[in-house]
Amino acid sequence: MSLLEVEDLRVTLPTARGPAQALRGVSFTLERGQTLGLIGESGCGKSLTALALMGLLPEGATVQGRIRFDGRELTALDDAALCRLRGRHLAMVFQEPMSALNPLHTIGRQVAEPLRLHLGLPAAAARAQALRLLERVQLPHAAQRLDSYPHQLSGGQRQRVVIAIALACGPALLVADEPTTALDVTLQREVLQLIASLVHEDGMALLLISHDLGVMAEHVQRLLVMYGGTVVEDGAAASVLQRAAHPYTRGLIAARPRLGQGRSRGAAGRLVTIPGRVPELADLPPGCAFADRCTLAVDACRAALPPAVVLGPGHHVRCPRTDAA
Repeated sequence: MSLLEVEDLRVTLPTARGPAQALRGVSFTLERGQTLGLIGESGCGKSLTALALMGLLPEGATVQGRIRFDGRELTALDDAALCRLRGRHLAMVFQEPMSALNPLHTIGRQVAEPLRLHLGLPAAAARAQALRLLERVQLPHAAQRLDSYPHQLSGGQRQRVVIAIALACGPALLVADEPTTALDVTLQREVLQLIASLVHEDGMALLLISHDLGVMAEHVQRLLVMYGGTVVEDGAAASVLQRAAHPYTRGLIAARPRLGQGRSRGAAGRLVTIPGRVPELADLPPGCAFADRCTLAVDACRAALPPAVVLGPGHHVRCPRTDAA
């Protein structure tokens, strides 16, 4: 049995223009110790998928489909049961560490909180374990930082604290949603390498969300490409990146900047871009959401969401025009 099984997940959100289907039939599995990446432009449904797994969807959202974690159906659990799972068995590293941390409480208190809540450790033992966690995530001067407040730490240091909190109770699944947002390139690499090493040491499963194809190539085994609230291509990361079949996946790869190509890319030296923009949730068409930006689209693409086509072992794509590229 897989650690995580997501089957035909559909999420509808209330908007000023009426209900909007934000996730449309998302399905995937994640094994223990496996790393899985979600990639796509902003507004494609990546973060919403993570929030659905954690039971943190916006108020008024409705969920259909199945989310089974370690044999338990998460969509059937009430808030109290989800709270017992979050932090103990499921943990999440959020995009912005400053908003993820409470500015009114010290770092030590925040790292110790899940230890006291889920493991029942007394205050002294929780504080001692919090120090060990901060040292494990390589926070400089960890002992002195226990009594610091979030605003006294740099962005990279705050992100290490958020990771320490997520790892506190040894979860089976870690969800990292753009964990290097607003960090400089050097810190991004350090934080990603830290997460990768900790996941490997603890045998956790990792769901990594990012816009960066390079990050995905280096840090995940499997890759899901999302657009318009659905998975348009999935497979082994190497297979998807080397033999991309969906026009959207190809567009993402073509738009990736590469060293040494200077002004030779596109007119006037500009990077290749995908024309148009991601449609609003209320404007998603009944068919492929990428059709209006796709040069290969035909009437069948707009009429209904294309079924998944098998391209190879474990490699699927939702496009009827893979032979036309």
